[in-house]
Amino acid sequence: MSSGPVVVGIDVGGTKTNATVVDDSGHILVDRMVEGPSRVTDGPPAAVDAIDAIMITVLDVAGAERSQVRAVGLDTPGPASATGVISARGATNFADPAWWGFDIREAVEERLGLPVIYNNDGNAAALYAHERHFGFDAGARSSISAIVGTGLGGGVIESGRVVKGAAGMAGELGHVHVPLTGILEPDQPVPSCNCGFDADLESVASLAGIRRNLLPYWLTRYPDHPLAALPIDEAAKVVRSYGEDGDEMALAIFGQQAAAIGRMFTIAANFTDPDAYFVGGGVTEARPHFRDWFLDQVRHATTLRAEQLSVTEFAIVADLDMAGARGSALAALHAIRP
Repeated sequence: MSSGPVVVGIDVGGTKTNATVVDDSGHILVDRMVEGPSRVTDGPPAAVDAIDAIMITVLDVAGAERSQVRAVGLDTPGPASATGVISARGATNFADPAWWGFDIREAVEERLGLPVIYNNDGNAAALYAHERHFGFDAGARSSISAIVGTGLGGGVIESGRVVKGAAGMAGELGHVHVPLTGILEPDQPVPSCNCGFDADLESVASLAGIRRNLLPYWLTRYPDHPLAALPIDEAAKVVRSYGEDGDEMALAIFGQQAAAIGRMFTIAANFTDPDAYFVGGGVTEARPHFRDWFLDQVRHATTLRAEQLSVTEFAIVADLDMAGARGSALAALHAIRP
């Protein structure tokens, strides 16, 4: 409970919206998930209603009053502009044409009557990972985060601040083209992405990449595998559990994902040279032995110079389910501080 100024962080997802509250010293006042339906499939007015509702709920959980709120941090899945205008070409989580070109930041600001600071969800999670890891030294450090989910999100943090870019597309690491020689099997087709690219990171390191590219190929190598009897959508969702159990085919799939992330980090090392590389997503929420194996595979696939190896770190994004909301709250706190 806080009697002083607070900021609220709101993470809008495809089905759920979750929120948190942070006081003006940066202390998180909510220690658990507080979530409700996002209602994004019902269109913008319903989604804005849901954002207002979750703010009321999370303030109640935190023991704070609406009058204490100085700003709101908001994040959504991309693609969207740096200021929160949903892509005019549509997006996976905003398929209804009513969303195309919709300024969600402005709509939420008008509804709540408070300043709203927008980030995409990958940037918000990256900011939380950075601040959680570096603490008081965060403002002097840089990092790159890769968040593996249905797609591949991420973020670039420089001197403790999110790098957004001119159009808000900085940190779209999933659409970085990565060299796949030595990762793909000799007869394995070049993977394609839903965005239209071939051989970008998301085409390999994402649930969509497993479903579209990796699993169909590897099932031709293991035709008697139990997953061959399942519909491909269902099989893609459960392949991680096989990896946790040491299944040979599943480990081959996740080994390719880890290697592709390492190749992307190698590229990043040559243009931003960060202090840390973070990996997040469902694969890192697996059992500890599998999570540690995956991170180790990423580390070994990242080619760094000796000077870089001596000063950089590899780590898991902490508290991933809450990282977006917490990162959004921290971005709002930075925005209102002198």
